[in-house]
Amino acid sequence: MNSLRLLRHEKDMKTREVKTPDRWLKTAATLSEALPYMRQFAGETFVVKYGGHAMGDAELGRQFAHDIVMLKQVGINPIVVHGGGPQIGRMLERLKIQSSFVDGLRVTDSAAVEIVEMVLSGSINKQIVSEINAAGGMAIGISGKDGHLIEARKLRRTVRDPDSNIEKILDLGFVGEPVRINPAILQSFAESDIIPVIAPIGIGDKGETFNINADTAAGSLAAALAAAKLMILTDVAGVLGGDGQLISELSLSEARRLIKEKIIHGGMIPKIETCMHALENDAEAAHILDGRLPHVLLLETFTKYGAGTMIYRD
Repeated sequence: MNSLRLLRHEKDMKTREVKTPDRWLKTAATLSEALPYMRQFAGETFVVKYGGHAMGDAELGRQFAHDIVMLKQVGINPIVVHGGGPQIGRMLERLKIQSSFVDGLRVTDSAAVEIVEMVLSGSINKQIVSEINAAGGMAIGISGKDGHLIEARKLRRTVRDPDSNIEKILDLGFVGEPVRINPAILQSFAESDIIPVIAPIGIGDKGETFNINADTAAGSLAAALAAAKLMILTDVAGVLGGDGQLISELSLSEARRLIKEKIIHGGMIPKIETCMHALENDAEAAHILDGRLPHVLLLETFTKYGAGTMIYRD
């Protein structure tokens, strides 16, 4: 009886070996393809803006955390900057605090900025940190106020009255823009196993708290750190051309032309402008990626054709 079981076991093993080689060969081929990119980017800094649909989907969030840990494991220094607009909106609504938007920016008064900081630096930040730690990483959550990482000033916007043609300054409250990045704290993290997760909250010269657009914060950090990549996760495939097809690569001059021709329009303009700012200030490449695509960070980093749209200096 034991001999019969042994023969069946050997037969099962041979059958399994016949059925599985293609799968393992594909895995080996993928790892082999990734090796040159691992060597190329070892020791480099990636600034990843995490937001959009990817933050609201549990499985995508888990995959994102695993991908960030893998980047760190192969010697890349990932820095995560996160948004949280929908979560902020729900909390403001729950507390019956009025909120409005101008050009995509949330008007933030003194009451609202407290909630913004609480949600961004508290619940959202710690959730992302927990997910990365659960995936085997060592994440630490901070905000731009910690160590004066992001020094900011009040953001001013103007609007022109269509009838009088007179420009009027809009008061957006405690909405800020970065004026100085102090990267010492991040540089110390880069020399360790720590993965920083940053809430886009800035500090003013009088200690004020400023709400900063997460794309803008990520772009400023990428510029200050001379990052190898700025990677902005969005809810679209990337930059689309006039024919509706994805543009896989785009130079700075081409990006300016597409904005001028209004092929790049709407909410994509500020994202492209953020990428342009980073590239004009020492970042090496910028990417607009579809955060809904599983493992999009790994696809962009470790495969020949990448993903989304890469923007580069001319």
